[in-house]
Amino acid sequence: MLYALSWIYTITIMIMAAYGFNILYLVALAAWPRKPRPTASPGPAEAWPTVLVQLPLFNERYVVERLIDAAVALDYPADKLLIQVLDDSTDSCAALARTRVAYHHTHGQPITYVHRAQRTGYKGGALAAGMRAAPGEFIAVFDADFVPPPDFLRRTLPVFFTDPQLGLVQARWEHLNPRQNLLTRAQAIAFDGFFAVDQIARSRGGLLMNFNGSAGVWRRVCIDNAGGWQGDTLTEDLDLSYRAHLAGWRMAYAHDVAVPAELTPSIIAFKRQQARWAKGSFQVIRKLGWRLITSPRFSAFQKLQGFFYMSGYLPHLLMVLSLLTSLPVVLLRGHNPLHWGILGLAGLGLPLTALWSQLALRNDWPRRMLAYPALFLVGIGLAVTNTRAILEALMGAETEFVRTPKFSATTHRANAYALGVDWATWVELLLAGYALATCLLAIELAPELVPFTALYALGFGFTAVLGFWQSRGVVEREDKRETA
Repeated sequence: MLYALSWIYTITIMIMAAYGFNILYLVALAAWPRKPRPTASPGPAEAWPTVLVQLPLFNERYVVERLIDAAVALDYPADKLLIQVLDDSTDSCAALARTRVAYHHTHGQPITYVHRAQRTGYKGGALAAGMRAAPGEFIAVFDADFVPPPDFLRRTLPVFFTDPQLGLVQARWEHLNPRQNLLTRAQAIAFDGFFAVDQIARSRGGLLMNFNGSAGVWRRVCIDNAGGWQGDTLTEDLDLSYRAHLAGWRMAYAHDVAVPAELTPSIIAFKRQQARWAKGSFQVIRKLGWRLITSPRFSAFQKLQGFFYMSGYLPHLLMVLSLLTSLPVVLLRGHNPLHWGILGLAGLGLPLTALWSQLALRNDWPRRMLAYPALFLVGIGLAVTNTRAILEALMGAETEFVRTPKFSATTHRANAYALGVDWATWVELLLAGYALATCLLAIELAPELVPFTALYALGFGFTAVLGFWQSRGVVEREDKRETA
């Protein structure tokens, strides 16, 4: 039995290493210099296309007015623009949004308010309903925590005019509150790594990429041709993106167009966000995986990269599995056929991604990189909630779309949406103890496993302690956050 478990451990680590080596490939692809994508101007204002800007909301009282004001400030011909506030809110956000829309409407702004009593299809359902009610050759989408710059449309739309089969232009996410606390500093590095490495590499390399849910512009005919917004997964953005690829559409990433957004300062909220993305991505695999495999549109390498992307949260499940099977390996005195030096090389992918992104984006990158250890440890701690999410998706279990609460980086009025300690925090604490015990045993029986088990102990322990620390005094408010 111990030998069987040790082989499970070995296979698990090998799969994790494959993801690590793929990250190294993406870093190299992103770092390779390329000529900028050409753009074309549509000419005078009367030649610009019509644009529908959609702002999907659900209980966002602290950021809704900021979002609406930013959308109204977009520099675009008013007769070519319509802004839709798509509000499914059940709390005071609805009144705030309705009042703000009425204010701008009376001042001649092209903005409307749409409220749904039922959240059918969640965000995807709201976007689809909004499209049915309004025209627009192009569709721009911004989540509640984003603040689009005034020149957003004038900088993204010209990218479309050089390629009639370009269905999406995705902008880079910037950050409103990266210095709010240690967690937001860590998240800023994570998102910088994604947008400065993964998105650049996939866009440049002709690989399948996707709309990230906000700060992007769609060609309306692309959405329609791909089957429209659908609400049968928790990641409607990834689902539509891959259906658009399968229908023959291409996508581009506008790295030089940055849209700031709020980073969640709460570890409990961050875990919920990541678990939703993890579950949704595996729901998309179940839905579209076979179509991707059998599609004649893509090369074998493009299909492989597509699966690497869709299954990007799989290493979290593998982390839990490798930790649970590490004790038998220690008891066998480290017996397994792996060469640890090769695995160490694979592990360079994540720190190199972080370092390259900070070098590329930030003048103060040495100071920002000080938060990388926290990102690394939280990345381990996320494995608990993401493992559950992946297993639920693979088993076909349906769960409600749970939004990531926004607290407003300017007011910090987090009370109404504050979250208490969740079940995962206790599991993280338990796994930290298991990893620590395994690490202490490995000091004598399998010293080469000490670094790995120690990192697991630190990662799960750090995430659990952070959860307990941030949740002090808010447990009793959690059940009231939607109706207060």
